Amino acid sequence: MPDVFQVLADPTRRRIVDALRAGERSVNELVQVVDIGQPGVSRQLAILQDADFVTVRPEGRRRLYALRPEPFRELSEFVTGYRAIWEGRLDRFGAALEKRRRDKNRKEKSR
Repeated sequence: MPDVFQVLADPTRRRIVDALRAGERSVNELVQVVDIGQPGVSRQLAILQDADFVTVRPEGRRRLYALRPEPFRELSEFVTGYRAIWEGRLDRFGAALEKRRRDKNRKEKSR
């Protein structure tokens, strides 16, 4: 399976993935949403399908695409491993801002 970050590196593929969050869509529906031509959308969908990001379901003459959850779980697990780093930094930043606000309020009251 290709690297999830490589697959999502392309902005057009990210727009397609974002459009598919709402549920199944046909190629023509995706063309309207992502505002590129049908050949471009079909090419990006083929890449997403090869990378196991989407499933395709024939319905008559249409092909409906939907997201698969597995690559997003992999992405979530990767990011979760780093969450503690930024959460700790954000907590320290928030505490520093709160201290600064309290200090400013004390100075204003003592005037």
